[in-house]
Amino acid sequence: MVARVAIVLGLSVACLAACATGPGAEVAQRAQTELVGMPKDRLLSCAGVPERQAMAEGREYYTYIARPAYAASPMSSIGVGAGSGGFGSGVGLGLGFSVPVGGGTTGCEATVVLGRGGAVEQVSYPAGVSLSACAPIVQNCVQPR
Repeated sequence: MVARVAIVLGLSVACLAACATGPGAEVAQRAQTELVGMPKDRLLSCAGVPERQAMAEGREYYTYIARPAYAASPMSSIGVGAGSGGFGSGVGLGLGFSVPVGGGTTGCEATVVLGRGGAVEQVSYPAGVSLSACAPIVQNCVQPR
């Protein structure tokens, strides 16, 4: 019994780790080099229109945002349970509400810098962000492997 619990726990940890560093993280990381040199019109066609734009010292700064991957709508459920044991039996009724917890609750904000010639010079993400959360921003711009 203890071995089964250990196996299930180990598999759960492995699945969570895969979500944090899965193929999306690799796509976001590759975009930081593969997009350099990409013309502005091509960037706009694959990444879309940025959320914000700014210009400074002849460079354009495009900010793209990937929203969290969970639905913000409230959900609820009702459950009925019955059981017996010990000195008696019982019937119960419960009401539950869902709350988003863990992975998928953070988004990403990517900044793409376009140089004076209108080509991508840099793609950057905030420090400490999960690169998997950034993948939706750039996935249409990166060559498949």
